[in-house]
Amino acid sequence: MHVIATAGHVDHGKSTLIRMLTGMEPDRWAEERRRGLTIDLGFAWMRLPDGCTAAFVDVPGHERFVPNMLAGIGPVPAVLFVVAADEGWMPQSAEHLDALAALGVRHGLLAVTRCDLADPRPATEQARERLRETTLADIPVVHVSGRTGAGLDELRHEIDALLHRLPAAERAADVRLWVDRAFTIHGAGTVVTGTLSAGTLRKDDRLHLHPADAEVTVRGLQALGSSEPQIGAVARVAVNLRGVDLDQVRRGDALLTPDRWLTTDALDVRIHRAISRETNAAISMEIAAELMFHIGAAAVKARVRPLGHDTARLTLRTPLPLRIGDRALLRDPGSRRVCGGLVVLDVRPPPLARRGAARARAAELDTMDGRPDGVAELRRRRLIRADELRAMGATPPGPGQWLVDEAHRDELGNRLKGLLDQHQRTHPLANGMPAEAARRALQLPDLALLPMIAHAAGVSMRDGRLHKGHAALPEHVERAVEAIRRALIDHPFQAPTAEDLAELGIGDKELAAAARTGALLRLAPGLVLLPDAEESAVARLVLLPEPFTLSQARQALDTSRRVAVPLLELLARHGRTRRLPDGTHRVVSPPPAPGNTEDNPTPRR
Repeated sequence: MHVIATAGHVDHGKSTLIRMLTGMEPDRWAEERRRGLTIDLGFAWMRLPDGCTAAFVDVPGHERFVPNMLAGIGPVPAVLFVVAADEGWMPQSAEHLDALAALGVRHGLLAVTRCDLADPRPATEQARERLRETTLADIPVVHVSGRTGAGLDELRHEIDALLHRLPAAERAADVRLWVDRAFTIHGAGTVVTGTLSAGTLRKDDRLHLHPADAEVTVRGLQALGSSEPQIGAVARVAVNLRGVDLDQVRRGDALLTPDRWLTTDALDVRIHRAISRETNAAISMEIAAELMFHIGAAAVKARVRPLGHDTARLTLRTPLPLRIGDRALLRDPGSRRVCGGLVVLDVRPPPLARRGAARARAAELDTMDGRPDGVAELRRRRLIRADELRAMGATPPGPGQWLVDEAHRDELGNRLKGLLDQHQRTHPLANGMPAEAARRALQLPDLALLPMIAHAAGVSMRDGRLHKGHAALPEHVERAVEAIRRALIDHPFQAPTAEDLAELGIGDKELAAAARTGALLRLAPGLVLLPDAEESAVARLVLLPEPFTLSQARQALDTSRRVAVPLLELLARHGRTRRLPDGTHRVVSPPPAPGNTEDNPTPRR
């Protein structure tokens, strides 16, 4: 299916043309048929000989119903522009064209109607002249008559050709269906309709309804009057929803793929100002001007803050699900005039609180083209979640939950090393710097970022603490450690007592710091030996007859029970000895014999 919107002045024959092409009545309301003009959106479709289907969104032409017209053409990729031969170009023709040009609609046909009432050539030339400087320049022209049916076959042929020129839809894309109608059906519940411009809808899909913030389920789908298990873009769809009441839905709401969209009430845009028909100059938009922002079927009030010559910050009264590259238009509800079209550059813009921020931001926006670029976005933002970048419409340039720009990562790494140096100077005996303290100091949004930054900076992270090599011990601790080491040379297993340590002026905190530097081996609080005590102990114990007792080990090591018990426990934890059920011990991993260079010598049995 392909979807085409009508456009043109009131009473120029849009609905009549659709009726003759499709055999269907696009005017849904009795009031519309009674008055002979389209008030709200109408829908009809036709099947072409080659199997293609054209679905039409018939929009109102009267100036009072321009918001309804914009709701119809907003999500539609092509237009059937209608001009009557007997009246020619009219005010609403111009407004519809301004809207189409603002939204960047490039594909279409020009149908000159009522050719049985007047020579169509003047109206055709007039329309061509108006279209010449727009996105619809040089679209094909067909002359038709709704009364006689002349030109309808040619129009069908041109519609078929138009459908084959339209770009392929992205059926794997995330769904954003702008709701243009909502109603209830007895026995089914709430139904919404809209133009599915990208993505695929399936029965039983879970969707998010914005702004109601409701999780809904697709109960059923219809397209072209028939129920379908799934419908892919581009298509006119009716969606029967479970989980939402009618009073929670209105025109301009959006059905979204869950967790894949960002909603925003602040965005930076590039504006293509419309040309005033009176002055032939670009329409100005003063700072803080309040205009209507139209996208899809949505229309919300927006305040405009110009930044550069064609860029601005918009503040929306109601947040909308938007992405980089979205096209929209601004309209002055007072003058009922389209002020210009826009392309969204940023849906998460930085605040403009500091002096000179607006000028700097304008310069940055001048480098942006409205095409989602994951690499460029990461470079600008320096640090971002991958799912947030994807929700902006850009492809993450790498794996992982978080993405960090390489230059910013290096900058953070240098700051981290400086933080560790400062922490070591302030807390010389501490077991590294707490990771959470480092995260706060670096203002990281998630602790999960820290290992990546630490690794790039050559900083180790163990047990929730950061270490930058071995910290230097304070001078008085160095002197005490050296004294302990000298005392242990002749009697390596006669650990200093609490009295010895008190005399040296150090406690367990200092001993733990010395152990972290590798200067001592800490068996337990307040209990230290030389760093090679483990190997030295095994070398003595391997000489004992096996199995040996704690008492035998104590005598072999020339030490006290205070040292022997934790030392044997350490050896058992490291797999050097094994404690047997009867309380005796056996060496299972002796030191290599002299001249034996095997990495794993055969254990004793």
